[in-house]
Amino acid sequence: MRSITTFDLQYAHRFYGFQGEAQYLHGHTGVLTIEVEDTIEPGVNMVFPCNEIQKTAWSVLKNFDHALILREDDPLLPAILSVYEAQGIKNGTPGNKMKGPAFQTELATAYPDCRLVVTKETMTVEGMIKIVYDLLKEKLNIAKITFTSGVNAASQEYTPSRTVDRCPLCGVALNENGVCPKCGYKKQ
Repeated sequence: MRSITTFDLQYAHRFYGFQGEAQYLHGHTGVLTIEVEDTIEPGVNMVFPCNEIQKTAWSVLKNFDHALILREDDPLLPAILSVYEAQGIKNGTPGNKMKGPAFQTELATAYPDCRLVVTKETMTVEGMIKIVYDLLKEKLNIAKITFTSGVNAASQEYTPSRTVDRCPLCGVALNENGVCPKCGYKKQ
């Protein structure tokens, strides 16, 4: 069975080198849906609490919200960073509180202080799915990711490769010591 949760992401990007309207800087509201698969935990009668999926995923996804997403070879990138530097916001501001930890993968690098994600490939709906799966595959037992942005949508199914030990009291994944980080339950 699956637990399913969604996220709304506001972001700006462009398709550098594309011969259409998307070559111009523009914004979107994207809707990301993550489906997590496992057995139903009998104590709580759920696969995984959706609010826990949200907490786990949002810790990295918030780097994409209200962010500029540019490909690493986009000539706008140095110009944007130069303007941010001159404006004094490249290294963040006190009001920039909605940010996750910086990350760097083969597909993307997040610079949360300046609300910027730099990608290896053009950030399409398909590209976003690849990035999200790469960031969360070790944290959630992902069965499917769907991303819709404007009239564009893509979906990818995965074969979950593991089961996650979960707390019978609240459904949260147990840590490596068999302890629930939410309620303190300890596996016998």
